Amino acid sequence: MNDKLIEEIELLGDSHAMTSPETPLRDDAFVKSDEAKIEAIQGYFQKIMEELGLDLEDDSLQGTPYRVAKMYVKEMFAGLNPKNKPKLSVFDNKYEYNKMLIESDITFNSACEHHFLPIIGKAHVGYISSGKVIGLSKINRIVDYYARRPQVQERMSMQIFNELKNALQTDNVIVVVEAEHMCVSTRGINDKSSKTTTIEYAGVFDNDTVRSDFFKLINSK
Repeated sequence: MNDKLIEEIELLGDSHAMTSPETPLRDDAFVKSDEAKIEAIQGYFQKIMEELGLDLEDDSLQGTPYRVAKMYVKEMFAGLNPKNKPKLSVFDNKYEYNKMLIESDITFNSACEHHFLPIIGKAHVGYISSGKVIGLSKINRIVDYYARRPQVQERMSMQIFNELKNALQTDNVIVVVEAEHMCVSTRGINDKSSKTTTIEYAGVFDNDTVRSDFFKLINSK
């Protein structure tokens, strides 16, 4: 990396911009198998550890490159691969429940795409049916799927919102995400107490009263 590019990165600092609601992926992102990716990442991470001066002959460190590679591909970033997308169970609203449904305090773990440090938080999701309803656990699975990738919190909120809007065939969806970013609490400013909140909504939730009812319900606990 040349000096000019390093200088530009340093000047940018934490002032990052989200360029798209879609996660930026190359066209050949899934040509390699998971096993081939794990093998390659294992080698790369071993080099990182060696550059840091760590002794990989030590019993405690020998398996670390493999463990990190497997964690990246199979766990932390499994949401990058469309084959891991949850199958959504959507049903006709035969009981004609036409009031607000809320799934709150959905815990998730993600990672900041700028530093690859953890984002730990909760999502609160609500919708009002326009004829379709979704299995409750599927809402949690949608949150988990989009969290398991290098993320920007604004994008994650939009991805969950768009997925539910498309599945339920309605604009009457609201998504609130609140999280602690380790890139804020463990580096840089080292602020241990701040949280980031993002919100995405449409349809009836454009109405201040309806939106206020949603917030009253998720805060009533």
